[in-house]
Amino acid sequence: MCSCFDALRPSPCKTAVHSLCGSLKGTYSAMAEPGEQVKGTLSFGPFTVSPHERLLTRDGIVQPLGTRAFDLLIALLSRPNEAISKWDLIAQVWPGAVNVEEANLRFHVAALRKALGDGRNGARYITTLSGRGYSFVAAVSQASVQANTEPAPRMKSSLVKLPNLLQRMIGRADTIAALSEMLLASRFVTIVGPGGVGKTVVAVTTAHGLLEQFAGASHFVDLAALSDPDLVVTSLLLILGLPDQTDNPLQALIEYLKDKKILLVLDNCEHVIPAVATMAASIFRSAPETFILATSREALRVEGEHVFKLGPLAVPPELPELTADAARAYPAIQLFLERATASGAHIELNDSNVETVVGICRKLDGMALAIELAAGKVEAYGLHQTAALLNERLSLLWRGQRTAAPRQETLRATLDWSYGLLSDLERVVLRRLGVFVGHFTIDAVLEVVPDKCVERSVLFDAIDGLVAKSMVATRPIGAMMRYRLLETTRAYLLEVEIEEVGLAARHAAYYRRWLEQAGTKWAMLPSADERAIHFSALHNVRAALEWCFGVNGDVRVGVELVAAAAPIFLAMSLLTECRRWSERALQSLDHLPPNSVEEMHIQAALGLTLMFTLGSSEAARAALTKSLHIAEERRDDLNQLQLIGRMHIFHERMGQFDAALKHARRSVVVSKAIRDPHGHCTVSFPVGRFVASCWRP
Repeated sequence: MCSCFDALRPSPCKTAVHSLCGSLKGTYSAMAEPGEQVKGTLSFGPFTVSPHERLLTRDGIVQPLGTRAFDLLIALLSRPNEAISKWDLIAQVWPGAVNVEEANLRFHVAALRKALGDGRNGARYITTLSGRGYSFVAAVSQASVQANTEPAPRMKSSLVKLPNLLQRMIGRADTIAALSEMLLASRFVTIVGPGGVGKTVVAVTTAHGLLEQFAGASHFVDLAALSDPDLVVTSLLLILGLPDQTDNPLQALIEYLKDKKILLVLDNCEHVIPAVATMAASIFRSAPETFILATSREALRVEGEHVFKLGPLAVPPELPELTADAARAYPAIQLFLERATASGAHIELNDSNVETVVGICRKLDGMALAIELAAGKVEAYGLHQTAALLNERLSLLWRGQRTAAPRQETLRATLDWSYGLLSDLERVVLRRLGVFVGHFTIDAVLEVVPDKCVERSVLFDAIDGLVAKSMVATRPIGAMMRYRLLETTRAYLLEVEIEEVGLAARHAAYYRRWLEQAGTKWAMLPSADERAIHFSALHNVRAALEWCFGVNGDVRVGVELVAAAAPIFLAMSLLTECRRWSERALQSLDHLPPNSVEEMHIQAALGLTLMFTLGSSEAARAALTKSLHIAEERRDDLNQLQLIGRMHIFHERMGQFDAALKHARRSVVVSKAIRDPHGHCTVSFPVGRFVASCWRP
């Protein structure tokens, strides 16, 4: 039966069939681990392998080796000097799994070669047979097991099935301690966070740290290769060395675990959540000594689960004078420097380049995977060019280590994985959220995102789903929740290149209304958090302006937006930026009626910025005069009074005191029309924190 399938093209079905055939042939038994049919001890070169104890030693010293790599070694040793196809190896090392990619096999072959020192000092153990598979080519000797043989040292390690630890973990010591405490107290914890934040590494490190508490009984199950949820329980059964020939595999699993103290690490649960959730809830209820540590981009949401939110690595705050010594204390900076050095770059962090390094890490939101990928490019491009490339556009296709899991080889692969797990509605909403820059509110979402295809009534569920799946980050400010997309996610969405008709126009219109309602007072808010949120709104205003005056933008909306934004730019002393947009808007006045209120505000802003950036020039006088003329024509007394005050300042700066006095007297006449109950008027001209008041005598 098996041979008839060997001619088939590689496919998930063939992988599953080979798994079944392996069981029938004895290559792999569901009752045993790969290669467990091999009796006794195997030796080659300086190495000794004890299959039953799952130990690899070199000259008597135990060598660390991951579970999959060890299974691969046993499979190769079982047929030395024979060609073993990659599909046979996949069937033996990943029994019962489907859609296991060749890259996974290559990853573990590379890890095994590295552990054996293959290729160093002339040693050759594993050879690649192009188009055929792999072969173990070193001489192998076998010794029988003696009945009275003493247990091998570290016998308890036979229970350990965890990936190897990283040589050094950066910036997660407190996280590991808090996670370990939560797990021991609650028995069931899910680490939740976006792709590339480091969930797997944290889980593995935590499990290694708890080996003593579980007497080594810790098992790691990577669910990423599974596409069939029905194989979740089966995979765990096989990891535990249990038969899966049962009508009720979950019951068999519970029966085995119910009286055992054991730690199960369930990695990458997000794409098979319903099956994992059912299994985990059953284990939690029925196996009181079993502990579960899961990783997922969204919570399982079942009984007993405690969620541990894993955030990005800390980056330095935006400080006016950040020193290199201060920056070195932040984990994101440490990781960047370490990975850049490991890739061959020579970086000495100092006060002259610290802003560049910090800027890169901020741009990448402290995401570990993104930082590693960017750091790996410094050797090729240099530090400043790497930063420039990131500022132009995040390079989602930069590749990392060859041994990385396929979904983490590039940022695009990581985001493809996450994006593929969303519902159709969540994908549409997420794409539309890409129009926002920085933080945004649910009010903004309700005004910008809906159209005839996406109704407002479904937005709350979509946002909840995106937050739960770690695609949208949240931050509460007072009673209001703010949302944002990580920069890597937004860059990915912008490359999807699906035009959402009317989206940018609704975004620009919303922020025009927001500016008109907010006024200029927020620029001097006492709360740093409140100011930061409003500054995010300003980032959205800038993005909207770029679209309005771009190739496919709406110039009329752009002119209206400049008129609304000008007072904000002035209040924040962003004079050069205010001047730039004012000049751009005045070039497009033919889209508005003559002498419009928008032109009045834009001319006034331009006159003021010219006065304070280029001195009291004739261009400044012309702009202020034109603005005042429009206010007079529109009989807008309040704006007349404000503009008369600006003309007064202009002539005073020019030393033209007669003209300045003339405008002061004129302000008295105008003020009579707008006096308040106390008999005076107050007119504010915000330039930084400068305020001029005009009082009635």
